[in-house]
Amino acid sequence: MVQKNIAVVTGASSGIGAATARRLAAEGFHVVAAARRADRLDALAAEIGADATAVACDVTADDSVAALAAAVRALGAPVTLLVNNAGGARGADPVEAGTVADWQWMYDVNVLGTLRVTQALLPDLEASGAGTVVTVGSTAAFTVYEGGAGYTAAKHAETALVGTLRLELAGRPVRVIEIDPGMVRTEEFALNRLGDRTKADAVYAGVKEPLVADDIADCVAWVATRPHHVNVDRLVVRPIAQAAQHKVVRER
Repeated sequence: MVQKNIAVVTGASSGIGAATARRLAAEGFHVVAAARRADRLDALAAEIGADATAVACDVTADDSVAALAAAVRALGAPVTLLVNNAGGARGADPVEAGTVADWQWMYDVNVLGTLRVTQALLPDLEASGAGTVVTVGSTAAFTVYEGGAGYTAAKHAETALVGTLRLELAGRPVRVIEIDPGMVRTEEFALNRLGDRTKADAVYAGVKEPLVADDIADCVAWVATRPHHVNVDRLVVRPIAQAAQHKVVRER
């Protein structure tokens, strides 16, 4: 039986998700780290120790999300925080050459994945009397750019989901928070998107200090630990070198 409030973090096998799991455990939560790659989750849980439980979960599969919810409930403690972090981008093609399969994957992970997990755990969050849903979006949720239509479309849809949920839950004890990072250098995001290490490294070339996963984990921890009557609707965070999606200072 877990004795602490539970925080569920999706996409926890690397990057922002793994950093968030570590930080929330340090903040006093029992963290349920969820992602597809069980070996990475097990290593993360072993690193964190008794305050972490690893649950393999594919947010694109209904039965897998149902199993995640069952595993969380089996821990027997209040579920007070859900961090919808699972997501990602594939490809950087223009609209006229975009791959439908890539668009479908991005929508299923970023939008429907957030929907599935939120629906599955919302009853538990509400039952806690002090629930919080944090969704890690992107500045792509409100700014489009060439070569990014599939990802920006998915992130626009995700932010619409979050905003609608906040309206629908008004008067119930669940906060709904969105964090939209700009340029964050993690080990996998750009590599998974572009499929080539050289191209991935070029995204951050010359940027003195892009954000890193711990910066976003710090933001998640901050919004989640405000007094429960305080709702940070949307937190936009960029490195100082990125004034806008199209304006990035690079050293030569």
